[in-house]
Amino acid sequence: MKVSKKVPGGEMHRDRYSELKSILEERRREIVSAVQGKIRDVRSEGANSPAHGVLDAAESSEADIQDDIEFALIQMKAETLTKIDEALRRLDEGTFGYCFECGEEISERRLRALPFAVRCKDCEEARETAQQRERLLQRRGSASLFLDMQG
Repeated sequence: MKVSKKVPGGEMHRDRYSELKSILEERRREIVSAVQGKIRDVRSEGANSPAHGVLDAAESSEADIQDDIEFALIQMKAETLTKIDEALRRLDEGTFGYCFECGEEISERRLRALPFAVRCKDCEEARETAQQRERLLQRRGSASLFLDMQG
């Protein structure tokens, strides 16, 4: 028998647990299927395969860009799979659905839209604002360093 960890606000209802678990598992199946399909496509339709003939420089460059985009999409899907696996682990531990920052319950609406969310809307917005501020300060710092070097 699995003992669930106590979380703020009590234990998650069994029906909500089942629903969230099925949402996460369905999302996981969709992504795994898409990634496996993409890998099959890449193996069977290599851009420089003899079936496509010889590519000129522009066609080759376009094919390389397309390959880079496909690779980036696969990486994003792999990162999403990792987030889903972590969410499933938290669900089993009884810590799923609670904000990492403030400990409050993440709204059901947010979890339906982003089932692997780790922060409530307010904490996520605060984190994004802080990141934007940090990037702006870094750019300003780089610009002033550049200006110092010119003088």
